[in-house]
Amino acid sequence: MSHRAANLPQLLSEARRWFEDALFASMEAAGERPVTTAQASVFAMLDAEGTTVSELARRMGVTRQTAHQAVHGLIGMGLLEQEPDPGSARRRLIRMTAEGRRVHERAQATIGVIESVLVERVGPDAARALEGALRSDWGAPPLVAAP
Repeated sequence: MSHRAANLPQLLSEARRWFEDALFASMEAAGERPVTTAQASVFAMLDAEGTTVSELARRMGVTRQTAHQAVHGLIGMGLLEQEPDPGSARRRLIRMTAEGRRVHERAQATIGVIESVLVERVGPDAARALEGALRSDWGAPPLVAAP
């Protein structure tokens, strides 16, 4: 991580990029096919029973078109599939394939190892404090008067 960031949002962005860079490089080194950040976000936002593209877009904070492109790239890789939603004939659910579950489980295990490396580098107290701050309830985003 570079430490050139000027404020907390930039630091959080750099920290996320540090994790993503480590995850993507580690997965590719292990022989997995590369994915984009948007495609990785799809996996993080999917429900086990399936999720619509519109809901994925909302959770990811992106347009429906961006989510659709990420999903269809993963379908083309054989990691996701579309199925009719039993609750609505007009909607389709996005689910992981068996291969998608395998890759996702491997990614989750890899993230665990990366987290261990972070604990070694910053120390257990700092890592616990960081996790505690990120897990705490920050409340609704504030509306503040810009100076």
